[in-house]
Amino acid sequence: MADHEFETGGGDALSRLVAAAKGGRGAPPVERWNPPYCGEIDMRIAADGTWFYQGTPIGRPALVKLFASVLRKDPERFVLVTPVERVGIVVEDAPFLAVEMAVEGEGEARRLAFRTNVDDVVTVDADHPLVFARDAHGGAKPYVKVRGGLWALVTRALAYDLAEMAQPRTIDGREVWGVAAGGGFWPMMDAADAG
Repeated sequence: MADHEFETGGGDALSRLVAAAKGGRGAPPVERWNPPYCGEIDMRIAADGTWFYQGTPIGRPALVKLFASVLRKDPERFVLVTPVERVGIVVEDAPFLAVEMAVEGEGEARRLAFRTNVDDVVTVDADHPLVFARDAHGGAKPYVKVRGGLWALVTRALAYDLAEMAQPRTIDGREVWGVAAGGGFWPMMDAADAG
């Protein structure tokens, strides 16, 4: 299903997105595990979301989802964690991509949910904020927090959809553009930069 097809479908799009992700057991409690650090392994998550092992793309989605379920962000590095060991990996940008979006409502009451490339579903709120970083060309690059210190980069197509939702607001005496959702306002850029 294309990114935009889901959003424009009839009915309760948000509920359908959450229901589509159900059935999984969720991520293990890696934040509670504290095994010894065993060094780096030759695993990398590229900026486009592709997982590599020893320079070769991991082609099995189920294996990528398994690795993603034991991924954690420690203060000094990204690690894969089991109850008995912790190994470092390289993450070029964000470990996940937000590849599908569902939107319901308007303003701060808007419900905005994303599905990641590993089928996590998050709804934008105080625990799962939407943030905008600057890209190399000065544009806004959106991310949504998935869990712990793990974020998903919002794909370009969905970033354009977010930009269409943007509205101006004055914050601390300056005008900014941002997206209202999940009971909050998520600043995208200063109004002077949007022009």
